[in-house]
Amino acid sequence: MSFFTEEQTIFFVDDDAALREANVQTLDLAGLAVEAFPDAQSVLPRIEAGFSGIVVTDIRMPGMDGLELRAAIHAKDPDIPVILITGHADVAMAVRALHDGAFDFLAKPFAADHLVGIARRALAHRALILDNRR
Repeated sequence: MSFFTEEQTIFFVDDDAALREANVQTLDLAGLAVEAFPDAQSVLPRIEAGFSGIVVTDIRMPGMDGLELRAAIHAKDPDIPVILITGHADVAMAVRALHDGAFDFLAKPFAADHLVGIARRALAHRALILDNRR
């Protein structure tokens, strides 16, 4: 049974334009609705409690970083899945991020199909949560 709904959107946040566009294209080619944002400040106003999608964000960005963005999103709705990505991964950061409520953690470089799989799982999880709230 799939709980994925068509109106769900992935908000992809990364300050690296080339990587942002490549990953957006990957998700788009997989048939997923995706919008790109260059920083946390651009995406945060678009997220409210009840947002039906998910957020994929780089951790290390100027201004508000991905960990701070995850905390701000979860202050609005703690059940919105946030997937964190970084090129500077370490075990302690991954454990802390997951303990603090991140849905998953990806270290760059990662396989396109791995990103798509995690995104699909997060979207299904979000749809199930919203369905249970009704």
